Parts: sequence; structure tokens; C-alpha cells
Amino acid sequence: MKVLVIWRLLTVGGVNAGWRNRSIYFKKHGIDTEFLYTTDHGGLHIMEDVAPVYLTKDEQEIIKIIQNNHYDAIIVVDTGAAFKWIRKANFRGPVLVEARTPELIKLRPHLKSFRGIKPEAIIVPSDYQKRLVSILTDGIPIHVIYNGIDTSFYRALSCKEINFDRDPILPNEKKIIGWIGRLDKRKNWQMLLEIAKLMKSQRDDIEFWVIGGAQSVQREEFAAKWQEEQLTDIVKWFPVIPYQQMPQVYAKIRQSGGCTLATTKTESFGNTFIESMVCGVPVVASNMMPVTELVLHGEHGLLFRGQNVEDAVNQLSVILDDPSLHERMSKAAIERVHEKFAIEVVAEQYVHLLKQIGRIHPNEVNGE
Repeated sequence: MKVLVIWRLLTVGGVNAGWRNRSIYFKKHGIDTEFLYTTDHGGLHIMEDVAPVYLTKDEQEIIKIIQNNHYDAIIVVDTGAAFKWIRKANFRGPVLVEARTPELIKLRPHLKSFRGIKPEAIIVPSDYQKRLVSILTDGIPIHVIYNGIDTSFYRALSCKEINFDRDPILPNEKKIIGWIGRLDKRKNWQMLLEIAKLMKSQRDDIEFWVIGGAQSVQREEFAAKWQEEQLTDIVKWFPVIPYQQMPQVYAKIRQSGGCTLATTKTESFGNTFIESMVCGVPVVASNMMPVTELVLHGEHGLLFRGQNVEDAVNQLSVILDDPSLHERMSKAAIERVHEKFAIEVVAEQYVHLLKQIGRIHPNEVNGE
């Protein structure tokens, strides 16, 4: 079976990280995945070693790719324009839709019109996202399939496996709070700097690591505010850490007795949560869906109220100041990911769905 995934954004983010893991798993089950993106945001290194990647905005070229490669199914991720390309290419196989944008106003254009294409199903990464999508669509089955993680790659490294000479360098006698992701409005880096400012006034045993943001829309704004607030001593910024190096980063955070912090306002899933957890690093985040589907308060991390800076600082301090709690959460977090989010658990559901849909369209496989 051969599947094309169309998504407009080639980013270093959860959607592509999830698809990387899936395509590796799919291959073992006789499903080849190819990817078509229209805009590169620095994510090519995540995908290029696992599957063929097409990167083009040219409609004629896109139509040729669809026509010439005889796909058994096409999966469209938040790209409303793709339905027009599929129709023009005269593709007769099954089409699945993945709805990943967690904001209703931004999701609407991608689900508003399927341009005469009838999707077999909509796939979402959380129950929260299912609720959102059900507001916008009617009559198409919606399946919740969590993002999966490769637990042979993302895991809690032993001390001897950690490369302490490579950036980010672990400082002596400091606990690390990792903040991972794009620097944009939704990820809410402004709150991170507020938290850092408050913690700086209270203690001197903390260092924040901001991982990512090299190609983010608000990187200049972040850099200016970070310097203006005189936080460059307590907040270290690493704009480019390759995806393949992230287990090392999490290992250093765990080694320091630290945790990860998410200040995001809304998510459809949250890949960095399960990456952190499976590497044995507790998570501190806002008490909202779908975070509550991933992290149970008091078991795998701690959740703060809304966007409350003081409460976030209190929850961080609880974890940082209690090594036995840290150890307990670390173990529980690893177990939870293995049970619920391991790639072999969640991708199996996707494989089953694809094969089921393939049986519904037996005459259309391989462009027949």
C-alpha cells in the first residue's frame, strides 16, 4: 500500500514528528508513505531520512505527483487547497482528512469545503480535537488516534549515554526547566519570560532552556524582550537543536532534577509532552484539554490554573524541591507513555483504518 500525506507546512513540530514515527511503523507493515509540502519551515531534517518528500507550490507539479505515483490513499492535513488538486488529478482512491489546528477560526477554512471530494473519515489526535471538529463537520466519521512516539529512540538515557560536552551544556548545581517549541502567540513565550522573571527574584538554582524557534514568526520579538528584561543569565536560548538530539536534551533536564514547562494556550495534542514523559521528565502545564488527556496532575507532572504565572511558579517549585516526588513522577511518566502513546499501540489503529478503507475501495487501488 502506498499513501501520500499532504500538509502545507514542513515544520519542526508535533505534526511532522508524529508522522515521522508513523511512517517508520507503517513501513514495517507494508505501507509506504510519501509527503507533499508547499512551504518549508526548516523541518526537512525530520522527514528526509524516513520517506520521500516533495516540496512545491506549483499546482501542475502537484497534480503530476498525484497522477504519476499511483497512491492507494491520500491523507490531507489542514490543507483546504489539497481537495482541488486531488479533484484535478482525477484521483479516485480514498481520501482521509487529519484535523490538527486547535483553533476553530483557523481550522474552519480546511474543513469548510472538500471541493466535491468525499472524505472517508476525519482523524484527530485527541478527544478535545474531536469536539472541535464535530462543530464544523457533519456526517463524516471522526476517529481519535493519538500521536505515537518511538520508544526505542525516545527513552530515559543512562548517565553514561549522555554527551555532556555537547550543547546545551549542563551547568553545575542548577535545575533545568525546559521550554520546547515555536516562538509564537499560541505557544505563549511571553508567559515563560514572566515565570522566569518571578523565579529569578526568588531563587538562584534554576536555569531555563528555550529549545527551538529559529524560524518562528516572533523570534525577533522574543529576543528583544529576553534581553530587555535582563533574563539572558537565567534563560538560555538554543534556536536549533535537531530532532534527533532531543533525547539528549531531555536526559540532561532529568539528570538535573528539572522538568519541562509548557505555557501554550491551546493544543490539539502536544508531542513535546509525551517526548518529555517517556524520557522520564515530569511536565508542568496548564490544566486544560487535551493536556489533561496526556498528563495526570500529581502523577506525571503538575498542572497550573489557566495562564496564572504565580501558580505555575508554585507547581514548578513543588517538583524541583522534592527529589523523591520527581523520581516517582519520572517513573510513572515513562510507564504511561509506553502504555498509551507508544507508536506500536497508536499506529496500529491507523494501519487498521487504512486497510479497512482500502477494502472499501478495492477497484481504485493503484489507480485502477
